[in-house]
Amino acid sequence: MQIAVSGPAGAGTSTTSEDVASSIGLEYICAGHLFRNMASNEGMTLEEFSEYAEKNPEIDKKIDEEQRRISKEKDNILIEGRLAGWMAERADIKIWLKAPLELRAKRVARREDIGFERALDDIIDREESEKKRYREYYGIDISDLSIYDLIIDTETWKQHEVVGIIGCAVENYEKSPKNIDAKKK
Repeated sequence: MQIAVSGPAGAGTSTTSEDVASSIGLEYICAGHLFRNMASNEGMTLEEFSEYAEKNPEIDKKIDEEQRRISKEKDNILIEGRLAGWMAERADIKIWLKAPLELRAKRVARREDIGFERALDDIIDREESEKKRYREYYGIDISDLSIYDLIIDTETWKQHEVVGIIGCAVENYEKSPKNIDAKKK
């Protein structure tokens, strides 16, 4: 089983992914951790490192290629990242988590211990930077959600409910006759 979870900053992808992976026994792979570690190692904020990554395509490409490699080589994983749905081509279930910008900014402000306005500006700048890079590098329109099997609004559902929805999707996927037949082969 492979699950890919994607979504914008503050939508709850990391928290949800950790909970889902733990609850169903999957290894958790997080592209954002690698990006954050790289930023920290360079002594940069996420916004500064995003700007740096715009001028240095090898940053994104290294992270994205690692997601692809892991997806090709491993099973029983949950890959989480902005492009996980695109990079984890073998994912059995691709999930996009969404939430309104203002709510996402509140969550990021709380998580990063910064003011709301700064979090809002940072998210807007970061998303513009990512949108530009993804289109330039891969021809991906990050707003095209047609590749996802499940889109969940994390404003509507509490955290445990989002995890439950994903758990139901996994359970139903595994019970699907086409998937049972494929496992027998």
